[in-house]
Amino acid sequence: MTTPAERRRRGRAARARVSRAAHGLWIPAADRPDPVAVLERQGVGRVAELLPIRYGRMAESAFAFLRGAAAVMAADLAAGPDTGITVQLCGDAHLLNFGVYASPERALLFDLNDFDETYPGPFEWDVKRLAASVAVAGRGNGHDADQVRRAALTAAQGYATAMRKLAALGELDVWYARIDTDDILPLVRKAKSRKLVEANLAKARRRTSMHAFGKLTEMGEDGRRRIITEPPLIEPLPGNELRRVGKIFSDYRASLAEDRRVLLDRFHFVDAARKVVGVGSVGTRCFIVLLEGRDEQDPLFLQLKEADRSVLEEHLPAGRPPAEAPVFHGGRRVVTGQHLMQAASDIFLGWTTGPAGVHFYGRQLRDMKGSADVSGMTASGLRAYADLCGRALARAHARSGDRLAVAGYLGSADTFAEAIADFAVHYADQTETDHAALLAAIEDGTVEAKPGI
Repeated sequence: MTTPAERRRRGRAARARVSRAAHGLWIPAADRPDPVAVLERQGVGRVAELLPIRYGRMAESAFAFLRGAAAVMAADLAAGPDTGITVQLCGDAHLLNFGVYASPERALLFDLNDFDETYPGPFEWDVKRLAASVAVAGRGNGHDADQVRRAALTAAQGYATAMRKLAALGELDVWYARIDTDDILPLVRKAKSRKLVEANLAKARRRTSMHAFGKLTEMGEDGRRRIITEPPLIEPLPGNELRRVGKIFSDYRASLAEDRRVLLDRFHFVDAARKVVGVGSVGTRCFIVLLEGRDEQDPLFLQLKEADRSVLEEHLPAGRPPAEAPVFHGGRRVVTGQHLMQAASDIFLGWTTGPAGVHFYGRQLRDMKGSADVSGMTASGLRAYADLCGRALARAHARSGDRLAVAGYLGSADTFAEAIADFAVHYADQTETDHAALLAAIEDGTVEAKPGI
């Protein structure tokens, strides 16, 4: 058995592979792929008529571009050296992929909440994407250069500080660690900021299936409740496709634990529709399913979303699929990654294969989910939120990887955090350049975009 000291030494030894200070460098490779071409290649196989919505959303700002450009950044990160210290990566750890949600015990937790790109890889890739998103968000909010770098530094420091603490804990203590929202409020010093956080948490608590039922359904002419039609964002399904979704739902049910199947069987199918979600995900097949329990006032909304290969996979060695499922399955990849990284996960998290071999995963559409309004944050507010996200990311990595090796690599100094802050500033420059390239492609007609949708 490897001792804790040996695990830490393994982490320190990784500095010979890539020094901590070296993470501050960002020099685009001479053969760096055109970012617009990367996005277009990623769109192959998606619902073609929805892709202009994706480009329209990414065109709105540099931060929106970064959100949708996980594939671009994955290629950039892969072009340089890495530590070789592997954890389960989120793969898209930008600021808006953190937020609050309800645990099965109905506690409101703060954690990562998007795992579409999850895959095993070098821990620093997630840290760099988080810090870069902080820098881009800070610039978008009009913060000056010093404030932007300080916010990115704070994210990396939050990660490093939390990882050092987690490295000192036992295995079960790490596995049970969580960030409860009750622990967040005492950290908010200003009364105005505390009220804003309390209001956001109260809003999240209202985001349930019952809340979605009121917003997303209406009474049909036949006297039955139906999901609203709001083209192109929410569209009804023709009969043949509705039957296919019913089959996807039935197969998804089989992936759930027996007790969850018993619970799900107490609901019956009412309606389903296609829904456009997110920024980078636009164009993937996504359906929402309305179920009813004891009566109309007992609804359940589920989301069945396409899950293909992670943007990280072409750049990294083969992952570690469960022994009982050696064949790749995108839905299972997402579900497994989420269970590994989250402190607690949706009770209806499951996966299945749909028609034509398309992979899906399923979860609740809304279960007290909420995210921060990054665009309205002050410089101090952004630093506080960056620290919180950094700590949440460290907890997720500590569950899935060798936290002692990561802590050994980080050491006690701020060398790594300072380098990540430098990288974040440089990559924010790159993101603005790439965003401008997308705008130019839209302007000259190379890319079709539908803004404001």
